[in-house]
Amino acid sequence: MTISAMDSSSTGTGTGGGRRAATRQKLYEAAVTLIAEKGFSATTVDEIAERAGVAKGTVYYNFASKNELFEELLRHGVGLLTASLRTAAEETEARGGSRVEALDAMIRAGLVFIDRYPAFTQLYVAELWRTNRTWQSTLMVVRQEAVAVVEKVLREGVERGELSSEIDVQLTAAAMVGMVLVAALDWQSFQRERSLDDVHSALSLLLRGRVSGNR
Repeated sequence: MTISAMDSSSTGTGTGGGRRAATRQKLYEAAVTLIAEKGFSATTVDEIAERAGVAKGTVYYNFASKNELFEELLRHGVGLLTASLRTAAEETEARGGSRVEALDAMIRAGLVFIDRYPAFTQLYVAELWRTNRTWQSTLMVVRQEAVAVVEKVLREGVERGELSSEIDVQLTAAAMVGMVLVAALDWQSFQRERSLDDVHSALSLLLRGRVSGNR
């Protein structure tokens, strides 16, 4: 599935808002695929417009610059990842599941997201380590929003006695998000013979054996 299929229900209302949301989705898809292929600096606004099937002026109508387009793309994509993690935790809670089960569900939700949007995930991970971008502060904010969802569940697990009180919640949450991102990208790039269930099973064992302290 391409990034154009990402949920855009929060962008605009009515017919005009729907059209603009659809246009922005086309531009997101064009940008993410081109930048994945060529890199940010080598990708031009003309190419993004051509790939999206719109006029160059349409790009500037929706975004002030290529930088803003990419910043909003990152914000949009990470926002959807965060929402999927939160939904997984809330659905587990609604079923009466434990916080460890919620963390496991979040791992699977993260893998599903990455499997659906691998090009976006590759760009996101690459941009995390670049400090000279104008959107770096925005990227750090949306990253923290995703990590905070995991932190919340970890803290609840500690408070309920399901998880060890010795764990560093902040660092563990960041490690879990990083584990899912890196393992999934390795799977996508080098171990495509494995199924999503295989990867989830391996990460689930790490979670249950290390974070929860179970054997």
